[in-house]
Amino acid sequence: MNRRLKRVLSVLLLGVMLWSCKQGDVFKVEGTIDGAEGDTLFLEHRGLAGIVALDSVVLKGDGSFSLKQPAPVNPEFYQLRIGNQVAAFAVDSAETLRVSAEAANLYHTFAVKDSPSNDRVRQVDSFTLKAASAIDDLEKRHDAKAIDDMAFLEELDSLLSNYKEQASRVILGNPAGAAAYYAVFQKLNDYLIFDPYSKQDYAMFGAVATSWSRYYPDTERTKHLYDFTMNALRTRRQQEQQASLLENIPIEEGTGLPDIVLRDVSGNRVALSSLKGKVVLLDFVVYNADFSPAHNIRLNELYSRYRNRGLEIYQISLDSDEHFWKTSASNLPWITVRDPQSVNSALLATYNVRQIPTAFFIDGEGDIVARVEDYQQLASEIEKVL
Repeated sequence: MNRRLKRVLSVLLLGVMLWSCKQGDVFKVEGTIDGAEGDTLFLEHRGLAGIVALDSVVLKGDGSFSLKQPAPVNPEFYQLRIGNQVAAFAVDSAETLRVSAEAANLYHTFAVKDSPSNDRVRQVDSFTLKAASAIDDLEKRHDAKAIDDMAFLEELDSLLSNYKEQASRVILGNPAGAAAYYAVFQKLNDYLIFDPYSKQDYAMFGAVATSWSRYYPDTERTKHLYDFTMNALRTRRQQEQQASLLENIPIEEGTGLPDIVLRDVSGNRVALSSLKGKVVLLDFVVYNADFSPAHNIRLNELYSRYRNRGLEIYQISLDSDEHFWKTSASNLPWITVRDPQSVNSALLATYNVRQIPTAFFIDGEGDIVARVEDYQQLASEIEKVL
C-alpha cells in the first residue's frame, strides 16, 4: 500500500513539474485595446531577419485579448499591430505583460504595466523622437537660410551629443537589458545615431556586446551583436591608422586616399590628382562664414609669394548656397571647387576634418605630408614642403 502510494505521489509530482516547466516556457501578452471592436490584433516578432507574424485575435467589444508564445532565451522584441499601426515592446523571459492602448493612436497610448524594461525602451523611443523632431526643425531652418552652414553643423553636433548622453545612461545602467540593445541600434534617417566606427560611441556597443555574451551566450542575437561589434572594431582601427597618417609628420607614402573630383565655378570637373607634381594646399572652408574674408586674404598673400615655386591651392567649399560661393570665389586665382553635399560631405569623415577651416599639404607624389594646425604658421610650413 505504501509502495503504491509512493508511486502515485511520484507520478503526480512529475506531472506537476512537467506542467510547471511547460508554463514557464511561454510569455503572455494580455490587456485591452479600446475602440477596436471587430479589428484583428496581430502579435509579431521583430527579429534580425525582419518582422514575423506569430499569432492574431479578433478583438471583442471590450477590447480584451490574451496571446502567448514560447519565451525567448534572451531579451527579444515584439510588436502588436492593428492595420498599419504598431506598438513595440520587449520580452525578457517567461512573463506576463499587461498592456493597454487606444486603437485610434496605438503607438502613443500603448503602455505596459509594471515593466521597468519596457519603461526604459519607451524612454529611448522618446529620446529618439525628440531628436528627430529637433533635427527636422534644424534642417528646415537651414534650408530657409535662417542659419548658416557653420551654425547648422554646431547645432547638429549639440543635438546628437545630447541624445547620446541621455541614451548612454540607459545603456550603462543595464547593458544586458533589452533597452540597452534597443538604444545602440536606434536610427535617424536610416543612419545609426551611435556610430560603431567612432571610438567614443563604440564603447556603448562594446558594453552591450560584452554583457550579452556573458548572460546570453550562443544565442542568435548575441552572435549577431558580437560579429557586428567586432567588424566595427576592425574597421575603426583601420580608420584610426588613416587618421594618424593625416595628423602626423612625416606621413607614409602611398596613403591610398581616394581622389577628389568636384566642379569649379565654371562648372568644370577638376580632379585633385591632376595636380600631381605640385605641392598642394588642400583647404576645406565655408565661404559664408565670418572667418572667410580674412582667411582668403592670407591665402592670397601666400599664393602670390609661392606660386612660381610650385605651390597650388585646391580649395573645397562646403557652402550650401552655390550662388554665394560662386560670387565669392569667382575672382580667386587658385582652384576653388564646391561639394554639393555641403555639411553632409563624405569628405569630412574621409579626411578626418573636425573643424572648419582645415587644410593639408600634399607633396608632388600625391601624398599628404602635413596637416595645418595653425594657419598663422602657413608660410613656415610651405617652406618646409617646397
